[in-house]
Amino acid sequence: MKARRVKKLDPGLPLAENAARIVKVRLDELRSFAPRAIDKGKVKAQHDMRIAAKRLRYVLEATEFCFGRPGETARRRARDLQEVLGELHDCDVMLPRVREHLEELREQDAGAIRARAGEAPDLDPRLVAQAPHRTAYRGLDSLAVYIEARRKLLFDRFRELWHQQEEKGTWERLERAADRQLARARERRRAARRAERAREKLAEAEREERLALERARRAAAELADADSR
Repeated sequence: MKARRVKKLDPGLPLAENAARIVKVRLDELRSFAPRAIDKGKVKAQHDMRIAAKRLRYVLEATEFCFGRPGETARRRARDLQEVLGELHDCDVMLPRVREHLEELREQDAGAIRARAGEAPDLDPRLVAQAPHRTAYRGLDSLAVYIEARRKLLFDRFRELWHQQEEKGTWERLERAADRQLARARERRRAARRAERAREKLAEAEREERLALERARRAAAELADADSR
């Protein structure tokens, strides 16, 4: 999954401001997958949500101090999400492999039994007892059932964890903390602009004062010169 682009990043800006911009985008990215990953149970959305949780976690590991307690809490919960979604993903990878291997063994056994039948007009059911991999079926079937059941359990854990954080306001507090950093940055820029305008006005007033003094000096010199004639 390609990460969303973060706009208005500038290496010349304070870390907290850049971090806030990144966190807001990564948080929005994470939350955008929840409806499909939880309500609709889409595997692709769950996989993308795991990656989004990892990205949010990583940026918070480097910048959580900019957001205080909300940053620390969100980083921990993003880690928890990443871990449970990672285990879900492992199940999604493993289950098709088990089923594929089981199907391969069945095909091999079907071929072996057919070969043993030779030129017989029909297959003797007793040949099934001679299938080379007959003892492996039950174990693989049991493993597939285990993976399916474990995935259901992990999905319930994931859904509960997400709803808990929504109820506790984990993500809202992080977003508000990021918004406060951006608000402070805007206020600093406004204050800097006001200070710059004040400096410009002061400089202009000083120039006017110097010009006025220079005019007064010239006028005094001209008056003195006129008196001396």
